[in-house]
Amino acid sequence: MSYLWEKDTMNMYKDLLDIICCPVCKGDLKLNDEKEVNGEIISGVLVCEKCGNKYPIEDGIPNLLPPK
Repeated sequence: MSYLWEKDTMNMYKDLLDIICCPVCKGDLKLNDEKEVNGEIISGVLVCEKCGNKYPIEDGIPNLLPPK
């Protein structure tokens, strides 16, 4: 079984992209500028393919709060 987050580190894995979507328009998210370590996404930007909103990933944690 593949975990979306590792229990100890809480880092994001690419498998999460299959189930998350843009919180504003529900569009698909594309991962850009990623930095990976052992399959874990440490940093990058999630970009909505529908509305263009951007959501940063910092220290392995995606920030999916809608833009202000």
